Amino acid sequence: MLIAFSVTPLGVGESVGDLVAEAVRVVRESGLPNRTDAMFTTVEGEWDEVMAVVKRAVDVVAERAPRVSVVLKADVRPGVTDALTAKVAHVEARLAEG
Repeated sequence: MLIAFSVTPLGVGESVGDLVAEAVRVVRESGLPNRTDAMFTTVEGEWDEVMAVVKRAVDVVAERAPRVSVVLKADVRPGVTDALTAKVAHVEARLAEG
């Protein structure tokens, strides 16, 4: 499965980048395939392992923020692997065809 999520610390002032970086660090240290862009971090793996990573990312932010907002989107497709790169590669191939 793929989970795209964002974690936003609330009540810590305008600059939240340092806390968001801590959440991304949790994801990267998980060893699961992942990608971070300006809006979301996407993680690929089995349901329990991906959700555990999301929970740890939220928990690390919650240690320093009185409130945390989480937006999450999931693509659950049993038996599919490498969706993190394969989905993008498919679109790129279609664009290259003209």
